[in-house]
Amino acid sequence: QAQLVESGGGWVQAGGSLRLSCAVSGPTFSNYYMAWFRQAPGKDREFVAAINRSGGSTYYPKSVKGRFTISRDNAKNTVYLQMNSLKPEDTAVYYCVAKTGGVSDISDRYDYWGQGTQVTVSS
Repeated sequence: QAQLVESGGGWVQAGGSLRLSCAVSGPTFSNYYMAWFRQAPGKDREFVAAINRSGGSTYYPKSVKGRFTISRDNAKNTVYLQMNSLKPEDTAVYYCVAKTGGVSDISDRYDYWGQGTQVTVSS
């Protein structure tokens, strides 16, 4: 059973950058499809990015495409989310998630979740 721990959240001004990390322990990290979701107060959970097992394919919604980059280091059991050109609407708790069997943009299909890390972008 995988355990996920996020880090790297914080406060940043609009236009700034942050990099989130998610360390994964448990069975073989390279077996997992990884993703990031976020949830702002009063809003539904939103898909942010996903990556396949090798790291060769990545997926983004229009809201973050071109600004966010997901990557993974299978040797370090870690997935990253580089966030550039941040906007106030990016403010949310960001969650790292994992699943087997294929990538998805639906949060309920992910089996393992981190505790979340807060990202706050001020205008």
